[in-house]
Amino acid sequence: MRVVAYTDGSSRGNPGPGGYGAVLLYTDPNGVTHTKELSQGYRRTTNNRMELMGVIAALEALRRPCQVELHSDSQYVVNAFNKHWVEGWQKRGWKTASKQPVKNPDLWRRLLQAKRAHEVTFVWVKGHAGHQYNERCDELATTSADGLAGPLLDDDGFEG
Repeated sequence: MRVVAYTDGSSRGNPGPGGYGAVLLYTDPNGVTHTKELSQGYRRTTNNRMELMGVIAALEALRRPCQVELHSDSQYVVNAFNKHWVEGWQKRGWKTASKQPVKNPDLWRRLLQAKRAHEVTFVWVKGHAGHQYNERCDELATTSADGLAGPLLDDDGFEG
């Protein structure tokens, strides 16, 4: 099963209220494309945490192993996998190459767990460049950050 996912995160202030958005696309054997949108807002968080949460939410929504082409405008997320930063962080006990603690280790661990059952390819897309699904994810994320899509939750792992 092949799924194309788009994700985005937003925060109003960094830290500040934030949210994520995700759009998942699946074309069934009859050629019909199914779309699922996900979003959530948080009272106090950071942009990078919301970028990660968008990816996590997209992967956690999948109920069986999939080939996932995941598009994000976050170089933080895309490069962590495409440039193999995550493997280095794990080998160094969640420390960067300069021996500093990795930020957001709770979400990186959750993302790795969510990714485990799937074959995921990360694709960087330029943000705010008119791409239909990236723009929709941005709209979902900002609407959620503004509390217009439902109640804002606490980001339990946020420290700051």
